[in-house]
Amino acid sequence: MAADSITGELLGTGRRKSATARVRIKPGSGKITVNRRTAENYFPIDEHRRIINEPFTVTEHAEKFDVRINVNGGGIAGQAEAIRLGISRALLEYDAELRGTLKAEGLLKRDSRVRERKKPGQPGARKHFQFSKR
Repeated sequence: MAADSITGELLGTGRRKSATARVRIKPGSGKITVNRRTAENYFPIDEHRRIINEPFTVTEHAEKFDVRINVNGGGIAGQAEAIRLGISRALLEYDAELRGTLKAEGLLKRDSRVRERKKPGQPGARKHFQFSKR
């Protein structure tokens, strides 16, 4: 996490489940691009777009930055939450005084919950085949 000396963009990395997001922000008009597509196109569900914009709304920096995001792995919800963490970390690079605001909202904590593996001799992680006494 640092500033890119060539483009002047601030970098932040976010992870959630198996999704990884590399976020680059720079002062601009509020345009968000995810994998070279608009955020509205990439995330059709309003809740996912709200999750992405949460760091900006909490810190009152909405539409002050252009955001470029590369995200891969996981599903759409995990990707949205990974992007949220990446944006929060990139905002810290911009202004370290935002740390208290972001931390109070829980936006700097990585959600470490991941899928539990399937166990041998069972149909899933916790589910068991039906027991038959006779």
